Amino acid sequence: MPRYVVLEHECPQGLHWDFMLEVDNVLRTWSLPFPPDERSTMTAEALADHRPAYLDYEGPVSADRGSVSRWDAGTYRIEQQSDARWEIELQGAKLRGRVHLVRLEEPPSQWRFVFFPTGK
Repeated sequence: MPRYVVLEHECPQGLHWDFMLEVDNVLRTWSLPFPPDERSTMTAEALADHRPAYLDYEGPVSADRGSVSRWDAGTYRIEQQSDARWEIELQGAKLRGRVHLVRLEEPPSQWRFVFFPTGK
């Protein structure tokens, strides 16, 4: 099963959470304005792919980009995937449920992130 991680990222631009999915040899990454700890809908910003080392890393980020700490981690299963839509099932320490990521029209780096907890 591929892994995912949610990192709390304190940086000069402010606090956000990085939602990262292990895909092949990279982490597909979206920046979230707050953690998806309950049923939530938010706008997520697609970021450049990250190194898989962030699945296990906590600490300072190079070039004075702040520091990261693991907020959640686990495995996931893709239920649907296209260039504009991902539907995945998360099995993590905190997050258990479904995530829908849908690319917005403008700007193309913006996605709608919806978390549906299991059993709530």
